[in-house]
Amino acid sequence: MQPQTDFLAEARRVAEAARQGGLTLRIMGAVAFRIHCPANESLHMALGREISDLDFVGLRSERRQIEKLMLDLGYSIHEQALVETQGMAPNRIFLYDKRNSRVVDIFFDELYMCHKIRFQNRTDADFPTIPLAELLLEKLQIVHLNQKDIKDAIVLLLEHPIGDDDRESVNGKYIAELLSDDWGFYHTTTENLKRISNAAKDFKTLSLDQQQTVESRLRELMSIVEAHPKSSKWKMRARIGTKMKWYNDVEEIER
Repeated sequence: MQPQTDFLAEARRVAEAARQGGLTLRIMGAVAFRIHCPANESLHMALGREISDLDFVGLRSERRQIEKLMLDLGYSIHEQALVETQGMAPNRIFLYDKRNSRVVDIFFDELYMCHKIRFQNRTDADFPTIPLAELLLEKLQIVHLNQKDIKDAIVLLLEHPIGDDDRESVNGKYIAELLSDDWGFYHTTTENLKRISNAAKDFKTLSLDQQQTVESRLRELMSIVEAHPKSSKWKMRARIGTKMKWYNDVEEIER
């Protein structure tokens, strides 16, 4: 069977095929937000959030088997992307769906952009997507947050409460623990929580009740992050602050 045109159906098809083959492959990116927020799908669309590609994360130990699976599912290696990255993306492969003119990006073990998010010990927390905490962190780790990322975060926070586990809630405890050892990631995240809060007030598509729900959950998450004890490494880096660069340039990683 060739890749399906519908993004959500195709993402589910790939994730399920991986599971049937005993492999770990989880959906991330905009499709995962859409899957996890069915009650707010119309809002996501009303905000002008379009889906343009498919993103997954898998285990590096299964890379060869995953590549073979994707070829069997109708994909081909995206040669142009490999040339453009000059082989400098060892934890990532690019595939192409010729039928739908669509690029598929698969990360292995981690998302390494402005900050690093590791998935190895978290893939069993949800299916067919990565956990909600990592979905939100996907956006919060971006230093130069754009409108589409803000829209994704707002829809996610509108539909899911902050909790201390991964059962259809954003695991604030896990996020706080992760950030308590990394001041740079903490700084980017807390700045983005403020940006999302300000942006939510300007989206006329959101009702007052929706704005208040998002704001309340942003405050709750911020409170959990701030209250969690910080490591010695965090405190030492905090003394330097923004005088020294605290994030990775995505362009350098992509090269």
